[in-house]
Amino acid sequence: MSIRILGLALAGCALAGCGSYHLHDDEPETLNLAPAFLGTITTTSYDGLSDDLLTAGLGASGLAGPTPAYADPARPTASELRRNAIYANYRAVLDIAANSGYGTLYGPNVDAAGIAGSGQGLVAGTEYLAYADDGSGQQNVTLMVQVPASFDPAQPCIVTATSSGSRGVYGAIGSAGEWGLKNRCAVAYSDKGSGTGLYTFDDDSVNLQNGVRATRLSAGKAASFAPALDDAGRAAYAAAFPARIAFKHAHSQQNPEKDWGRMTLQAVEFAFYVLNEKYGMLARDGQHHLQRFSPNNTITIASSISNGGGAALRAAEQDSKGLISGVAVSEPQVQPASSGTYTVRQGTAAVSGYGKALFDYSTYAALYQPCIAALPAAPGRCTALVAKGLLAGADLAAQQADARARLKAYGWLADSDPLQSAHAGTNVLVAVTYAYAYGKFSVTDKLCGFSFAATDASGIPAALTAAQRASSFASQNGIVGNVVYEDAVGGARAYQFGVSASSNLADQSLDGFLCLRALATGVDPVSGAALSPALAAQSARVKAGMAEVQASGNLHGKPAIIVHGRSDTLIPVNFASRAYLGLNASVEGASSQLRYVEVLNANHFDSFSNALPANIVPLHVYLFRALDAMLAHLRNPARALPPSQVVRTLVRSDNTTPVTLLNVPALATAPPLMDAIIVSGNTVTVPD
Repeated sequence: MSIRILGLALAGCALAGCGSYHLHDDEPETLNLAPAFLGTITTTSYDGLSDDLLTAGLGASGLAGPTPAYADPARPTASELRRNAIYANYRAVLDIAANSGYGTLYGPNVDAAGIAGSGQGLVAGTEYLAYADDGSGQQNVTLMVQVPASFDPAQPCIVTATSSGSRGVYGAIGSAGEWGLKNRCAVAYSDKGSGTGLYTFDDDSVNLQNGVRATRLSAGKAASFAPALDDAGRAAYAAAFPARIAFKHAHSQQNPEKDWGRMTLQAVEFAFYVLNEKYGMLARDGQHHLQRFSPNNTITIASSISNGGGAALRAAEQDSKGLISGVAVSEPQVQPASSGTYTVRQGTAAVSGYGKALFDYSTYAALYQPCIAALPAAPGRCTALVAKGLLAGADLAAQQADARARLKAYGWLADSDPLQSAHAGTNVLVAVTYAYAYGKFSVTDKLCGFSFAATDASGIPAALTAAQRASSFASQNGIVGNVVYEDAVGGARAYQFGVSASSNLADQSLDGFLCLRALATGVDPVSGAALSPALAAQSARVKAGMAEVQASGNLHGKPAIIVHGRSDTLIPVNFASRAYLGLNASVEGASSQLRYVEVLNANHFDSFSNALPANIVPLHVYLFRALDAMLAHLRNPARALPPSQVVRTLVRSDNTTPVTLLNVPALATAPPLMDAIIVSGNTVTVPD
């Protein structure tokens, strides 16, 4: 019996009776077999009253409230860690401040139709957790599938929710996860080989899959991450560099980003397995279930934001099994392969510098954004850049203006000017983490003099407390601790306190960031000279890793929508979405079904909006609208996707004014020419 016929046979099958239904003895069966990469599956059901899939029992009010307390902060339970991880990850990507739109335009109490209710938005259902691994225990990618009790087998759908940033498996709970659950879809999550994965040298401890801490030896292959060092190497590093830590994204030595697409596809395969186990008929052997759902009868939308959005696009590119029906992502961290086959224009002007790699532009930002954020009492970074000929200006204000001008010349838009200083610390974390990741360096390599640790008020490395270790799964964003500059004059300090040997200035460890810049470019960033053999070899390793993560731009004709905020200062539109649109046009041509929506006054971090010097509208609203449009189109192809367009939002006069639908107008079904993003041949033109 084919899957198609099986689906018809089951259409009227009551769920209570499906498990006992058998085919005729002469009919072949298609068994539901677990993918080979899956480890042990942990299953937990939530009643939607005391606990749930979306809010961990906190509800809309609890997510907006204070951090939930642990009964014993030194020994939180797995359920407490899950609750606090959902709380922290939900708040990390959404603005839930007063007047932000939380509770009125979005949030657990706002239903799939966008109607705000008075309830708490708890979602009953079942959660499945498993590692994806090759048997070595070295990968241990956490996969999770959530199946809401409202899942409709007659209209089956799956949504991917790969984590954003370096976050753990709940990293996309408030973005693609929430939308999928509200729309009665199964949600397929992946921590994409990053996650918290905290290893502490001083007590040789690790995270387990559920976040609980254990010793490395007792955890064995169940550890989320432990560095690839022998006992002597661990002990030597711990003695020489007390209080330092390692974490999975930076120190796994696997460059997980190269596999983000594959890991997302594995999450989809896990979801199909779970759904067929839950709803499929029992096979004649009494041990297996039959395949009820497949890509032939189930809609699967690859989604998420930031790194997770990039993973969704890569998954669609790499989808050889036809698992993905369409794509809807927001502010994707995607790195289009180098190509001279397309051009990007804004208004009448050609855009220069589009399509740069993440490590390239993050190391550039890590030089100049700390200068923009400098105060008159501490202008060290600006002063040191001037001394090295990398900045101009007679005073701090002029130097900061020059720093902004250099960033714009490199590819940032003027829309990012008010946000540059707020992103300085974030780009520092990105630059150091990805240097280690791309080059597959060990934690012991002290790359460019950088390590990670918790630090005290003066920037000196300090051991994590027992409570900090115990709660790390829930409280950390996947990049753990502070960036420490080991080569600072006077001893290791958090980078902000670092005095560089070359300047003898408190320049926020500029020497280390110039080293990172050299890894990105392959030349000395000050003199332009060739690098030393050792640094050149490190640069070659980093560049090889950068090449591994490039996107092809080929979505194989799948319908796709990308939304991105023009004010994005972490993943600027010129480097990512605009460039991806151009590469896709050059690769797919007329067969492309990619749409691009650029939203004015929206940035990368909705959660920043009430702390920024500019009023920002929530981009999150447009991710949900893109998902709505994609699901409608996939269920009824006559429902056309919205055309590529610029959305002209309305900023508020101040942050005390509530965000309403007036601030975030709907996507246009037929945008006027002044708002239409045009792809003509291999040229992308974005209106001013």
